[in-house]
Amino acid sequence: MSLNSISRYQKWVNQLDTLLLWGTLCTLAVLIYDLGFFLAILENQVADTLATVSLFILTCLSSIRVSLSNRSGNIDKQHLWREWLIPVLLLGAMILRTSHGQQWIGCSYNLSEFFILSIVIFVFFVELSKKSFLIFRRRLNPALLFMVSFVVMIFLGASLLLMPAATTNGIDPVDALFTSTSAVCVTGLSVLDTQFGFTRFGQTVILFLIQIGGLGIMTFTSVFAYFFTGKFTFDSQIFLSDLNQEQRFGQIFKTLYRVIFITLGLEFIGFILIWLSLPSTAFVSWGDHTFTAFFHSVSAFCNAGFSTYSQGLFEPALRTNYPLHFIVALLVILGGIGFSILYNSYEFLKYRFWILPRSVVGRSGHRPWVLNFNSRLILLTTTILLITGTGLFLGLEWNGVLKAHSGIGKLVEAFFLAVTPRTAGFNTVDMVALAPGTIILIIFFMWVGASPGSTGGGIKTSTFALASLNILGTIRGKNRIEIFRREISNSSLRISYTVISLSLIVIGMAIFFLMMTDPEKGLIALGFEVFSAFSTVGLSLGITPGISAMGKLILIFTMFIGRVGAFTILISLFKKVPYAPYRFPKETVSVS
Repeated sequence: MSLNSISRYQKWVNQLDTLLLWGTLCTLAVLIYDLGFFLAILENQVADTLATVSLFILTCLSSIRVSLSNRSGNIDKQHLWREWLIPVLLLGAMILRTSHGQQWIGCSYNLSEFFILSIVIFVFFVELSKKSFLIFRRRLNPALLFMVSFVVMIFLGASLLLMPAATTNGIDPVDALFTSTSAVCVTGLSVLDTQFGFTRFGQTVILFLIQIGGLGIMTFTSVFAYFFTGKFTFDSQIFLSDLNQEQRFGQIFKTLYRVIFITLGLEFIGFILIWLSLPSTAFVSWGDHTFTAFFHSVSAFCNAGFSTYSQGLFEPALRTNYPLHFIVALLVILGGIGFSILYNSYEFLKYRFWILPRSVVGRSGHRPWVLNFNSRLILLTTTILLITGTGLFLGLEWNGVLKAHSGIGKLVEAFFLAVTPRTAGFNTVDMVALAPGTIILIIFFMWVGASPGSTGGGIKTSTFALASLNILGTIRGKNRIEIFRREISNSSLRISYTVISLSLIVIGMAIFFLMMTDPEKGLIALGFEVFSAFSTVGLSLGITPGISAMGKLILIFTMFIGRVGAFTILISLFKKVPYAPYRFPKETVSVS
C-alpha cells in the first residue's frame, strides 16, 4: 500500500475519532435528558428515537473506523480485538435500548437503561482519552490539571443532581454542589438523605462521582488511551509520572493499570461478600439488593462513606450484622493503604510463600528486600494505629455505645471505630452518644487519615510517622532520623512538616469562619465537622443538614482542599525557584 493511501486512511480515522467523541457526547446528553427529566409521552418517544438512532450511527462509525485503521496498518493484529470492543458494546447498547429491563425501585429507569448509560459513558471516556495526549503536549502543570479535573467533575455532578428525576423533592443548588463535592472528594458528608432524598438515578450519579473521584479522571483517561491505542508519547510519560509521583519513569502505565485492576477487582470481591452478607428478604427486588451491595462496596473501597441507608450501617436491621461491618472495614483499610503498598505487599506474599520455598537462592541464606521501605513504614504505622485505636475505643465505650453489643460484637465494633475515622465515614454506632474522649480521639484519627497514594485523605500515615520519628529523634539528641536501617531524607521531613502546618492552617481558618456563620452549632460540633471535611471522612455529630448556606460553602472549599491537598494547590499556583549554586552561612535560631 502506498504512503499516500496510508496517510489518507489515517486522516479519515482521525476525523472519525472526532465524530465519535462528539457523537458519544450528544448521545450521552440525550440519555441523561431522558433519565433526568420527567418527560411527556411525545417527548419521551422523541428522546427514545434519538437515542436509538444515535447508537446505530455510532456503531456504524466505530465499525468503519476499525476497518480503516486495519487497512492503514495503524493497529497490529493482537490489538485488533480492542478496537472491535467499542462497536460490539455500542451494538449491545442499541439492542438493550429496544428491550425492557427490570424496574428500579424509586426511579423511572430500568436495568437495561442503567447498562446502556454505563456503556455510553465508557465509550465516551475511551474517545476522550484518545485526545488526552494533546493535553500532554502542552506541558501543563500536572498539579494544576489535577485540580481542574476535580473542579470540572464537581460542577458536572452538581448539574446532574439538580435534574428533577435525581431527587424525590428537589434540591437546592448549594446542596447539590455540596453533595457533588462530597462524592467527588470521597468525603461522605451529606445534607440530604441519600436513601429517601435521592432517586435511584440520583444515587447512581453519586456512585459514579465516588468512583471517578476516588481514582481521578486522569487515571481513567490515561489507562484508556494507552489500552486502546497501544502507544504513548514521551511527553505523556513525563506528565503522568509527575502526576502520580511514580519515580520509575518507564513503569508509569503499568502502575496505572495496576491501580485500575486492583480497584475494580477488590470492589467486585467486596460486592460479592456484601451481597452475601445482606439478607435478601430485606429487599423488594434482586436489582435493589445488587445495587445496594455494589454501592457500599465502591463507597467503602473509595473511603467515601456514603450509604443508601438513612442511618448508614447504624440502620436497625444492620446494627448487629457483624460480618457486614467487618467486610466494610477491610475494604476501607485496603482502599486507604495505597495502591503501591497493596501491590508491593502482593509481591512480598508471592515471594515469601511461592517463590522462596522453590528458590535455590533462598535456601542459600540470601533474602532480597521485596517489601520496600515505604511499605514497611506505612504498614507498621497503620497496624499500630489500628491496634491502639481498637484498644482505646474498647475501653472508652465499653459501657457506652458498645454496651448493646456483647462478646465478639464489642471487638468488631471497636475495630470498626478504629478504622472508619481514617477517612471512611461509615458509622455503626450513634455518633451523638459518643463520650467526649472518644470524640477527641476520632478527631485525631481523622486528622491522621489514610496512606499516600490511596483513595483516602488526612495528612497521611507516612507524614504522621515521620513527624513522630523526628520528635523521638530530637528528644534523644539524634541529628538524623533512622528506621529499618535507612536514613530519612531532609526533603521528606520538610515536606511532612509543610503538610502538617498547612493542614492546621486550613482547619483553623475553616473553624474560625464557621464560628461566624453558625455559632449556635458549638465549637466541638463545628470542629468535628471541619476535621471530617478536610480529611474527607464524612462522620458528623448530626449538624450537617442544618448548617447555613455560607457554612456549606466553607465546608465545600475545605473538602476540596482536603482531597486535592493544600500542598498540591500551592505547587500549582507557584513556580519552582531555580537552583541556586550558592549557600549562605548557617545560623542557629532559638525556638524554645
